[in-house]
This record gives sequence, structure tokens and C-alpha cells, in this order.
Amino acid sequence: MHQARTTCPYCGVGCGVLAEVDGDRITGVAGDDEHPANYGRLCVKGSALHETLGDQGRLLKPRVDGVEVDWDTALETVAERLSSVRRANGDQAVSAYLSGQLLTEDYYVANKLFKGFLGTPHLDTNSRLCMASAVAAHKRAFGADAVPCCYEDLEEAELVVLVGSNLAWNHPVLYQRLRTAKSRNPLLRVVVIDPRVTDSCEIADLYLGLAPGTDARLFNGLLAWMADKKRLDTIYLEKHTRGLADALAAAREDDTSVAAIAADCDVDPERLETFFFWFASQLHVVTLFSQGINQSSSGTDKGNAIINCHLAGGKIGLPGAGPFSITGQPNAMGGREVGGLANQLAAHMDYHTPGAVDRVTRFWTTPTLVPNLPDGPGHKAVELFEAIERGEVKAVWIMATNPAVSLPDSNRVRRALAQCPVVIVSECAAATDLLPYADIVLPTSGWSEKDGTVTNSERCISRQRGLLPPPGEARHDWWIMVEVAKRLGFGEAFAYDHPGDIFDEHARLSGFENPPVASSGNPCDGARLFDISGLEGLGREGYDSLTPIRWPVTVDAPGGTSRLFEDGRFATPDGLARLVSVRPCGPVQSLGAARPLRLNTGRVRDQWHTMTRTGRAPRLMNHRAEPFIDVHPDDAAAHGVNNRQLARLQGAGGEYVARVRLAKGQRRGEVFVPMHWTDQFSGMARMGALLEAHLDPVSGQPELKHGAVSLAPCHPHWEATLMVATDMPVGDAILDHSAYWARIPLAHCQRWQLAGAPEAPRDWLAWLEENIPDPVALWSEDPASGRLRAAGLDNDRLRWWLMVGPPMELPGLAWLDERFAEAEQGEALSVERRRRLLAGCDDGNADSGPLVCSCHQVGQAAIVAAIHAGDASVEALGARLACGTQCGSCIPELKSLIEESAEEEGSHAHSQSKPEAIDVA
Repeated sequence: MHQARTTCPYCGVGCGVLAEVDGDRITGVAGDDEHPANYGRLCVKGSALHETLGDQGRLLKPRVDGVEVDWDTALETVAERLSSVRRANGDQAVSAYLSGQLLTEDYYVANKLFKGFLGTPHLDTNSRLCMASAVAAHKRAFGADAVPCCYEDLEEAELVVLVGSNLAWNHPVLYQRLRTAKSRNPLLRVVVIDPRVTDSCEIADLYLGLAPGTDARLFNGLLAWMADKKRLDTIYLEKHTRGLADALAAAREDDTSVAAIAADCDVDPERLETFFFWFASQLHVVTLFSQGINQSSSGTDKGNAIINCHLAGGKIGLPGAGPFSITGQPNAMGGREVGGLANQLAAHMDYHTPGAVDRVTRFWTTPTLVPNLPDGPGHKAVELFEAIERGEVKAVWIMATNPAVSLPDSNRVRRALAQCPVVIVSECAAATDLLPYADIVLPTSGWSEKDGTVTNSERCISRQRGLLPPPGEARHDWWIMVEVAKRLGFGEAFAYDHPGDIFDEHARLSGFENPPVASSGNPCDGARLFDISGLEGLGREGYDSLTPIRWPVTVDAPGGTSRLFEDGRFATPDGLARLVSVRPCGPVQSLGAARPLRLNTGRVRDQWHTMTRTGRAPRLMNHRAEPFIDVHPDDAAAHGVNNRQLARLQGAGGEYVARVRLAKGQRRGEVFVPMHWTDQFSGMARMGALLEAHLDPVSGQPELKHGAVSLAPCHPHWEATLMVATDMPVGDAILDHSAYWARIPLAHCQRWQLAGAPEAPRDWLAWLEENIPDPVALWSEDPASGRLRAAGLDNDRLRWWLMVGPPMELPGLAWLDERFAEAEQGEALSVERRRRLLAGCDDGNADSGPLVCSCHQVGQAAIVAAIHAGDASVEALGARLACGTQCGSCIPELKSLIEESAEEEGSHAHSQSKPEAIDVA
């Protein structure tokens, strides 16, 4: 057994991971206390990485037209079909759609192959869905896509503003760093600006629950307020910026009184002015912004409205100061470095960069091959699939992402894929919503197998090391593309034997014809800011031992660069930053009588993207076990839905059926749904089906945060919970009889939540005999109420368990899961446990309630009981139950439970005191 260093494949924090490797297995993971991103911390998703590994559920062999083939056949077919499309329709009829899950080396080869040698500009990435507006805002303001801050700035700040970011759930380790910094520095203030009251508010000194889409109005108002109150840094503005007058004039086209801004944003005027005063009064201000800003039809303007305020106050290029865009994926920034977006070339060069096309062409030219780079940008993500639907693009190669789920108007995307002549999918999971549309399926390596580099939100390049061999015939993405390139006749330009060879070329290109960058990490004399030429020539040994380092990395800055623009010089032609004129506009998807509710979308704490990885770890499935709709209690009453009831959302492109959660933190008139569920985990819970495809005109990023929906109750005739052994398939007949279903993996079985329409069968025993392979062994039925419990055994080993009735009546399912574990091990049920099987628990085995702490599997019931027993603090609960003692993600929820219990006790004490007061009177 040995310990190896790698990085986490989830969010953009980019945590270092220590993996315990025992032969061909990883037996455990821990945070790397030497990595500058996390210093030993891991969130619950990172802590469960080793639980998501294994061959089960993996693609193991290539397939062509539904038939398994060898690699030579698959690669020859890919090359032949791409060539055929190009011959018949031209270079621009082929395309690629990539992912922030790819490593930088994969991205580099893809960009070089498609743009450089296939000659098509139509290569984009799912980073378009999360980071494109931030990229465009950076370019407009700074002249380059450059995040100026580093994580240490959170410890150095006097004020941290979270805008459109539920940091506690989406970037938990960074949230814990901020939480620790605040506990160590009582003067550090935190402001949360978000339509929803989220767990991030637990450390907030001020919360502004603004109306969705009004962020630009708020920050325009802040800019005007700073000018009116003489809080601008006039010296910094004169020396280092341009555009203040025009930006202020645009802001003042609206009424800039605090009262008017507060009314438009629907926030309290006193709270709003408090925020304005705090921001204007402090120099060391960090504004963290993420998808709540970017995923908008005006996300670029919102980003620039934030940057404007930092430039106007000189709050940039200093320790603890700057606008800080937090990326959603582990390598969204790495993809941007190598040209993964359709409007980019490579090494932070764009099509409009003077001389860039010629420079990249010359760099990629070999003795016998000259690249054929396009003259201009290609289709961005949504536009790409619209072009496929129109028939203009006839071949698409999709790598490590799932546009059939994640793009808006996802039903239209599926129709486009269904009619596309050539769909190639590189994927590691055997079951995704995308694979039915694939003509060619290529099995790829996954985390713990992939070998290369990633760049996190603070520009830190880290190694993600290959620790295990890929299972079956899975191969690395870069290798697959290199082999295709050889078969297309481009082998001389793709002579890579190792990812280190690719990284070295990437580093050399970043410095190619790039004037030196100052030791401060700031550009001069037209230099491109992205420059890692100091890392070229590492060799295999140097590459394998590469330690985390922030770019730029040059001969003059060999140790990397912590923060940018410290000397006030920017990457614009004149070295001056630009304040951008911003005119706020609301969401395009308008509300109306048919769809009166504003839809917000986002992530949940324990899940990642479309759950192909986190769905393999049972303990990550039980914090939010089913898809849900968060609704304010007043809206629930108005629309006739109740807590935990099934309800239906109707959007422009489709429907969404999930379980209602009453949430006082929701603004009235708005609902929230998670982005993660797919057809692999539920029947009608794809968020993308609800949304129209409206785009930011600058960045092309879709408006994923601002839908318009109607809400109505579902009235199923029955609800049921079916638990089956992991090797037992649940057939289409069962799901076809269900108006709603959700699959929830447990440790030793699969749990299915089912609900049916009135026409569903009422004779449950007959239905079980027809649909479940193992016979009914035990049952208890109450025909009058429609309740039934039944179980199927094979030689006294549990094979399935069914309860017909609302899920609120379920026992704690851990006991049943243990019985399935015994069955896996060949153990027969004891007489006593057989007797208790229909009850689903031993005597006195209580339901643990909803899972709160995923790290230690602590349920709400145990926590509430401990609070009532006197453990009324997070520390006391941790000492008794261990909850909150590992990653800390559950601490806000623990605090909420403590507060709720205190309120209940206070209310109870108050109600008990009333009769005594009356009697005394």
C-alpha cells in the first residue's frame, strides 16, 4: 500500500487529494494538507471518491452502431465517418462538444485536432453553460480572461460578498476557509446576495434577498452611490482605468436613489444602504460570484457591473481585494487556457487577436503538414445543437458531458441528436441519457485513471494523477484523439506518447512570440497574460512530480503568481482597465398567467452534475434522495400543494415531476429545482426540459437561472417503495405503470419510489407475481386502505421488499439494507428477523429521518433527539454523534435544527404559560 497525491474531479476549488492505493484498488482518500487550495480539507463528495470506483456501471468496450468492436475498428470508423462528412459537406459540417471534466492535455489535443487540422471552428465546451459570461466580462474589463485573486485573499479581506453563489453547498471547502477566516477575524464581514436563503447565509452579517435578475441594477446603484458619496478612488481611476464617465452615465439612466434601487431589487432600503456603505468604506473587498450571475441572458453585463465597482474603488490587485469568479468544474479554466471555447484559439489567443491565427498556424506546422485553422469563431453550445437540428452540422463528437440533460430546451437537443447522421460519444459510464443517440461509443478512463493537469478557480495548475489502470478496454481521451488523428493522416502533428509531451507543447505555445511578463505577473508591451513557458522542458520526471503552481509561470516568475494586476497594468493595448457601460435588463423568460412562477435552478450539497459519479456512492444519495421542488409555504397553499406531496412543474419545453419541499427561504412567487436528476434516476425530473434557450448576446451563455413555470399538485392513486437486490433488474413494465418514479441507490440494494395513476393495477399480489421474478414469500394487506407490505425470499435470503403507502410511513431503511447485505453474503434470515421483515425494523429501531451528515450518516431524528437531550450546540452534537466534524458541510443545517428546536420549546413554554396568566388575572 502507498499514498499518492492527486486532485479532486468535482468543483472548481481544485482540492488536493491523498489516495491510499493498495494494488489495483484505492481504499481511502483524505485531503492533501500540502495543497494550497484546501490544506487538508475535503467536502463529503471528495471524501467519498473511493466509493465511486469499480468496473460496475462502466463502459468497457467500444461500440459501433450498437455492436461491440475492437479499438482498431472503432478508430477506423471514426476517421472514415468524419472524413466522409467533410468530403460531402465541408470542414464546418463536423463539430465537437467538450467538458470541464477533461484534463488540459485532452482539451489541447481536441482543440488542435478540430480547429487546427479538421479545419472546423465548431468546437465548444460545457463551460459555456457556467463560465462564459465571466470570461467575456474579464476580457472586456482586463483585456484577458484573467481571475485576479487567489484563495488567500479570503483570509486577507475585510469584506467578502457572495453574489449568486451558494458557496456552502457548491464550493464547500472554500466556504469552510471563509468560515474559519471569519472566526479568526471578528472584523471580517460577509454579505450574501441571493434570491434564496441558503446555507451560505449561516455566516452572513447581512443578507440581501434580491429579486432574480436584478444584480446589475444593484451594482450599478452601488457605483453611482460611491460617486455621489465621494467614495471613488480617483487616483486609481485616473492612472489605471478608462470608461468611468460612460459607465456612470449608463448607471444614472435609472433612478439611483437608494429607495428606487431597493424597490427595483425588492430589498430593504436600510439593508441595501448598509451594504453600499460597507463596500465603499473598505479597501480589502472580495466579491465572489458564480452561476447566479453568469447563467443569465445578461450575465456578462452583471459581471462587468461587479468589476466596475472594484475598479472604481481601487479594490483590485491588493491582498484581500478583487472580483473573484468561482468556476463550477475542476478544469473549466484549463479548457479556457487551451482554446476549448468556440471563440478561442489556444493559449488565450482569440480569432480577433492580431496575428493569432498565423502564429498558431506556424507553431503547429510540421515538416509535411500545415494546419488549416478557420478564420473566425464557431457555434457556441446552444447554437451548435441548433445547427445540428437544421442539418448544417452533420457530425458531432461529444466528450465527457451530457447535453441531452444539461442544455436548456433539452427535448429539442434530443431531437437534434436523433437526426444527426454521425454522433460520437466518449464516455466512461455505461448508462447515460446521451448514449441512446450515439452511433459510435468510445469507453474512456475516469478519475483515478486519467493522467494530466487541471487548473482551478485561482489559476492554480495541479496534477491529476493516474493511479489505477482503466478497466476493460477503456482508454484516455487524448490517446483516442491521437489515434484518430493518425488515421486521418495527421500523425506527424500528434506524435505524443505521454500526457507530459502534450503539456510541454502547451507550455511552449503559451510563450511562443509572447513578450516577457513582468515579475509581478502583469503584462507589458503587448504580452499575453497567460504564460506558463516557465514549465516547458520539465521532462517526464519533472512533469510527474509537478507541484501546484499559479500562472503566469515564466523565467522571471518561476514560482508562479499569487494575484494579478498588482501594479495596475492590465492586458489591454494601453495597459488600462475598462469600466463597461451596463444597462440592466431582466430575464427574457417572462412570467404570465400560464406560467406565473419564477424558476431558479442549481446544485445540491452531495451531488455533482448528472450524477454519473456521485450516484455510485450510496451515502451521497440520501441527503436529498429524490428530485424536489422548493416552494414557499404561501405559494404551496395558493397552488394547492403540500409538503412531501408530488407536484408538477410545466415549463416552455416540458414537464418536471418531483416531491415538494416547503422552504421559508424561498422568495414568494419563485420555486427552486436541482439540476442533477436524469432519466437514469427519475422519470420526469430533467431541469433542462423546463427552460427556453435564451442566450447572453456577448458570451452565448444560456439563461439557466430564470425560467417561468406553473405548479400543480399530482394526485397519484397510490405510492409505493420497492427495494430490490442490486442484481435484480426493475423492468419497464413496473416503470410504465408508474406516473412517477425515482431510483435511489443504497449500499446493498436499489430503492425505487413509485407512484401511479388511477388506472394502475389494484391487485398488488397479482402484479407482483407478474412483474417480480422471485415469488412473494410474506405479505400483509389492507384492501380497504390500499396498504400492503410484502417481501420476496430465495432460500430465506431477501430479494425484494415492497410497501404500498406514502413514503412518510416508511421505517428506517438501514435495517432492511443490512438484510440485503446478508443476502449478498449468502446468509439466511433468522427466524426473528424474518418475523420482523414486513415491519422493516427490529423492535425499537426508529426511523433516522432525512440524512443531514453524509460523512457520518447521521439522520435528522438522532440530531433532534440529541438537541432535546441538551446537546444544543454544533460542538456538543459533534461530540455525541460526530456530525459536522469532518467536512463541515452540514454545520449550517445543524444550526438550523438547533434554532428550530429552540423556537419550538419557546413556543411550547409560551403556550403553557398562558392558562396560568389567565388564572392569575
